[in-house]
Amino acid sequence: MPSVRRSLAVLGCAAALLSGPLPAWGAEATGFEQQVLFKAAQEEGYACFRIPAIVETTRGTLLAFAEGRRDNCGDAGDIDLVLKRSHDGGRTWGPLEVVDEGGGDTHGNPAPVVDARTGRILLASTRNPGRDDAGNCDVPCAREPYLQYSDDDGETWSRPESLAEELRPEEWNSWYATGPLHGIQLTRGAHAGRLLFTLNAESFAGGRITANHAALAYSDDGGAGWQLGATDTWPVAADGTFRQKPSESAVVERSDGSLYVSAREQDGTDLGHRAAAVSEDGGESFAAPFAAIPDLYAPEVQGSLLSLPADDGSPRLLFASPADPDRRRTMMIRSSWDEGATWDAVDRGTLVSADWAGYSDLVLVEPGTVGLLYEGGTADARDEIRFARFTRDWLAPRRGPDPVTGDAATGAAPATVLGAPALTAGRYGRGMAFDGADDAVRLPYRETLPLGSGDFTVSLWFRYAATSGTHPFLWMGGVGTSAPQVWVRGEPANGRIRALMTAQQGASAPASAYADTSQAYNDGQWHHLSLVRADGRLTLSVDGAAAAGVADVPGSVSRGSTFGVHLGQRPDNLMRLTGALDEVRVYDRALTPAQLRGLRERNAAPGGEVLALPLDRVRQPRG
Repeated sequence: MPSVRRSLAVLGCAAALLSGPLPAWGAEATGFEQQVLFKAAQEEGYACFRIPAIVETTRGTLLAFAEGRRDNCGDAGDIDLVLKRSHDGGRTWGPLEVVDEGGGDTHGNPAPVVDARTGRILLASTRNPGRDDAGNCDVPCAREPYLQYSDDDGETWSRPESLAEELRPEEWNSWYATGPLHGIQLTRGAHAGRLLFTLNAESFAGGRITANHAALAYSDDGGAGWQLGATDTWPVAADGTFRQKPSESAVVERSDGSLYVSAREQDGTDLGHRAAAVSEDGGESFAAPFAAIPDLYAPEVQGSLLSLPADDGSPRLLFASPADPDRRRTMMIRSSWDEGATWDAVDRGTLVSADWAGYSDLVLVEPGTVGLLYEGGTADARDEIRFARFTRDWLAPRRGPDPVTGDAATGAAPATVLGAPALTAGRYGRGMAFDGADDAVRLPYRETLPLGSGDFTVSLWFRYAATSGTHPFLWMGGVGTSAPQVWVRGEPANGRIRALMTAQQGASAPASAYADTSQAYNDGQWHHLSLVRADGRLTLSVDGAAAAGVADVPGSVSRGSTFGVHLGQRPDNLMRLTGALDEVRVYDRALTPAQLRGLRERNAAPGGEVLALPLDRVRQPRG
């Protein structure tokens, strides 16, 4: 498995091919080491291990927790909470120990937190009745939070006691989860010493889920008593739709003492699979509701956070998560250099594994060295749980700004240029040529880019001569078979240009409409393409001829999933354009035939573009 930094192009190839077997433990000289920690084939009595969490004790012992699933990989079967211990920073590990035996029920969602003042390790978890099959917990799910502790460095544990009276309000009567990952102890300000971990829950009434809740739990007496703190509640409409469902949250203390909370977001109408909130009062309330992060690429999965100072001592937050926006694969570390205000894109992250990957947790092993406990596998993200150990120097360093190309839309920032696309003779002035390897243009997210449920028009010039492969011209939205999106691409082997829009309306399942031409137009000449959604139709035209018109599908083409706008590249980097583009424009309305003819014949733009990329210049920004 590679332990070197990867460019986005190499990442795409690795994700496409996946990697081979996990190599032996070692490679310390590179700053990266890795081993399998939990695997069913290595532990008698277990069919699967999932849901990792890890902490370092006050004596320097690493405690790695997981769910030991006895019968299958399902979430609601006979599940034990298990533990392995390391006394040498994660280089070697002791045998598997059972911390909380399920006895036929589900004991899971580990959320450990260490009290640095006393050395006590507290372990929050949840319980529900187990099932004999691999199905999920019934809705509503009879789940309760529990807490146990160890005062001897994790050697022995107290009997778990229910936290339901303190931390589960009566109306939180459906799904309920602690963590799952480590909690923290605050070190700054008036609440220094406070212990804290994350929760998420649902309410059930009238035969349906009525609300989602994301919350923090805190203790000011070393874990003897707990209070429900910051809570963000999002209602669920009668049709089952909701804006957000922040869950499985990670929390980190920032340099000013505030708390940054990063959550998995799933199935809400807001864009993105990640959301974040901030608490400025030690976790007692959120300063504002969770806000989605549309362009922080990740599938629907838990992620983890850690504060790791940069070489110069400035704050650096690490975020561990699969980086494929569609599926659970490609474990990556991404950084924020402004404590969560912005995050590095995928091309600036550090690849841990190109395998399938899932849940994770991060721990600071020693100054400048990080441990990552994560789910991974060559066939399935649930194959095993691995422990990776790496140095700060192994992580991709902070990079200067990328080259940009201008976006003439009102209020638009320049678009990022990736790779080194060459300027070429365009249809009008100069255009941009993409090499099919690492060239692309990516727009920074802004609220005017999503096209929503309305009419739209795409207009662009393309030129290519490829006879194989799939060549994206423009991609807006998510990726995958169900994510709302709009794209146009060349498919020379299939003898066509293909356009797609996937839309979702209300609680209905997403639906797609395809429009195809009867030829690939891969003759190496410039051709004008337009794609128009209007009057219940999706019409694809090349050089002014209505090449394809199909029935529209109702709903929004930009909701729920991660959102990006790319030229010459699919968002997960598994397709690249070998060819050239010029004068790429998108409108949030249907242009008239006369306006399209003006664009085609005179490059006469009618104004009001959502994006307008002439692709005639590349420059290096200042700073």
